[in-house]
Amino acid sequence: MTPSQLERYLHEHIPISAHMQVTVIEATTDRVILGAPLAPNINHRDTVFGGSEAAIAILAAWSLLHTKLTDCGVATRLVIQRNSMSYDLAVGGDFTARAESPSSDKWTSFIDTLRRRGRARIAVASSLWFAGQRAARFDGEFVALNQTRAC
Repeated sequence: MTPSQLERYLHEHIPISAHMQVTVIEATTDRVILGAPLAPNINHRDTVFGGSEAAIAILAAWSLLHTKLTDCGVATRLVIQRNSMSYDLAVGGDFTARAESPSSDKWTSFIDTLRRRGRARIAVASSLWFAGQRAARFDGEFVALNQTRAC
């Protein structure tokens, strides 16, 4: 899946991503990087609203899993089950959200479980970056349901 294909998918199927002006900078099975500007995500302190930060962090992690599952030919409903967010730095401008692939052992276990049971759970983290510094960290657990085939 190319960055433009993922961005189009997000804007069509997750409309808040278009309203937040999310762009896809990188989309591979190893990493997804999303970008977002300050203007549509601003709060009353001229920094990014924490809810926008959380939404884009979740979206980066979800997008990574969606990209990996699509690459494997797996059709699922992918939902977030739980998450936590740590905010370390106020974001006063355009920022990025980066999600890295889980280890190959965790991914293999996830796919094996998905194949056997038709549903599986996996943890994915993402981080927000602003002005060369990590501004926030997201840790989430996602569930894939109704698997059709797995690599």
